[in-house]
Amino acid sequence: MVHYSQTGQLHKVVSSILAPLESQPAIHIDQLRLEPVEDYPFPWPFIRFINTFPEAAHERGCALKPFNLPSDEPYDLVILAYQVWFLAPSIPVTAFLKSSAAEYLLANTPVVTVIACRNMWLMAQEKVKAHLTRLNARLVGNVALVDEAGTAASFISTPLWMLTGNKGPFPLGIPAAGVAETEINSAARFGVAIRKGLASDAALDETLLQGLGAVQINERLIASEKVGTRSFYIWGKLFLAAGKPSAWLRKPLTIAYALFLLTLILTVVPVTSILKRLFAPLMKARIARQKAYFAQPSGEGRDKLNGDAKACPACETSVAQ
Repeated sequence: MVHYSQTGQLHKVVSSILAPLESQPAIHIDQLRLEPVEDYPFPWPFIRFINTFPEAAHERGCALKPFNLPSDEPYDLVILAYQVWFLAPSIPVTAFLKSSAAEYLLANTPVVTVIACRNMWLMAQEKVKAHLTRLNARLVGNVALVDEAGTAASFISTPLWMLTGNKGPFPLGIPAAGVAETEINSAARFGVAIRKGLASDAALDETLLQGLGAVQINERLIASEKVGTRSFYIWGKLFLAAGKPSAWLRKPLTIAYALFLLTLILTVVPVTSILKRLFAPLMKARIARQKAYFAQPSGEGRDKLNGDAKACPACETSVAQ
């Protein structure tokens, strides 16, 4: 298990998934918890939060504290858990994916990616998939857990959480930020499936997490993610040309971009969502292809779930036997 969590939420997801594996004596688990030399603060100071996007969007890694790989032997499976920062994998995870350790650890190895984020993760996963392809790793599963507040409400609740450390719920009926505790607990079903896969004589493949509701694609956000990714990349070039994150010129650029980003979110995101809905009947086949592509390899199916997957904390009864 390779992971980095700034807020601690992803650590809880990791613990939930690993619980069924840890209960099996025949399965040995090593954890590689990434630690930046200069850690990222939580809660975020506003200027630093915005000033982080150029390095994230351009996949500039950070310096990580030295770590030793727990084993010299190849692993049967590597689980890579990451947060999404500005529609890209978090900077510490990017640093790992660009490291020699990743070349050694992931080559010819099945990988399951695990994401916990607000609601937009498709473009970040595309970047991670490109790294895995470069490293000759085999992506056999993906789990994406998103905030329970929904797209509109999380636009307010998530920044409040990031900037204050208060998860909510907030006044005026604003719901709590983050992935629901029931969703985190029910993520143990993926550990159950992985445990069964490791116990099988068959090689792990893309069927590992299929039918378990591992991902859900919101087709109305696909275009917004593409526009946002392009925006982060173009503006990021300007920031990087101004110098390192500590450069004085990047502070006024940060304010300018924050205003631009707010405008983008309030205009482009809802407009593209409305256009998607209006033209959906004409683009039904194309949308279906997009959803099927981004849902790979786990898919959106839930046919292996018995009733409510949240019913059992250990999720043993939620997975079809």
